Amino acid sequence: MKKLILGLVAIGLAIGGGVAALAAGGEGPPAWAWGYTTPADPAQAPLPPAPAAPAAAPDTTTQISVPGSKFQFSPAQIAARFAPADWFPEDHPQMPEVVAHGRQSATPEVWACGFCHMPNGKGRPENADLTGLPADYIVQQLMDFKNDRRNTSDKRKTNTGLMINFTKGMTREEMEAAAHYFSSIAPTPWTKVIESDTAPKTIARGGVFLTITGKDAGTEALGNRIVETPISAEDFEVKRNPRSGFLAYVPKGSLKKGEKLVRDGATVGGKKVTACVACHGVDLRGLGPVPPLAGRSPSYIARQMYDMQHGNRTGTWSPLMAPVLSELTNDDLLVAAAYLGSLER
Repeated sequence: MKKLILGLVAIGLAIGGGVAALAAGGEGPPAWAWGYTTPADPAQAPLPPAPAAPAAAPDTTTQISVPGSKFQFSPAQIAARFAPADWFPEDHPQMPEVVAHGRQSATPEVWACGFCHMPNGKGRPENADLTGLPADYIVQQLMDFKNDRRNTSDKRKTNTGLMINFTKGMTREEMEAAAHYFSSIAPTPWTKVIESDTAPKTIARGGVFLTITGKDAGTEALGNRIVETPISAEDFEVKRNPRSGFLAYVPKGSLKKGEKLVRDGATVGGKKVTACVACHGVDLRGLGPVPPLAGRSPSYIARQMYDMQHGNRTGTWSPLMAPVLSELTNDDLLVAAAYLGSLER
């Protein structure tokens, strides 16, 4: 793991100190919400969704453990897309086949849902936390992917393409089984939001910011962005530990601004913007089929708002959201996401 982090440090340092100066406002997707340090190129064609082949054969001999688990797994088992390691089976119900193993025989093939979203459904900043979402809502989102109604405003985000492909290979029965499974798991705290003027120095890798360790570790000015990073890069990257959560550093003052926007709405250019609580509930834990927002990944929330605002999420509920978001700036999306992420689940 140390070699991995040190190797990534060189990439992060080469990018230079301009990271902290990136602003959320302005044209184009806010790079931080997609886990990048440079703006997206609007002319860029979507990258191919399939990841590059591994440089070396997976390690099947080394045995890795995590605190509290009675199991040990090799790196190959941890990285198995059709049978990912399940460190804590006691933390969730019995997984349906599509969650535990996917379906390699499908066309296109379907990876195990538990590989990216983890067996307990809590996910990571680059994808979605599915715990506690209404089952019908999850099915609708899967259908939106399948029908090309969910895309990404930053074409560097290749796992959106993966989701589109997976859903084209899934049956309705598999979608419903996965949806009811993840919906049945109660959401618990996963990302701690911290107001700060600074953030740890990080490296952008795979749509996630990894904290730099060792001699090059330190802090840098946060600027007008959110930096969401694993508490432990090793638990995140190497072990895929489903009990190791995340920290989200947000600018000082953003929670108060976000609370006002989310709870009271706003007036932008003489136009009243609907408060989030009107549809998502006073506690922001959802109302019926409307999904809960409280305590979810700030990066994820900001991405989804931007995608709906710019016509890259056009599913069933998106037309209702688009006019609400149309007048908001990237700065507004930042403070709203920061506040929502800070709430108790």
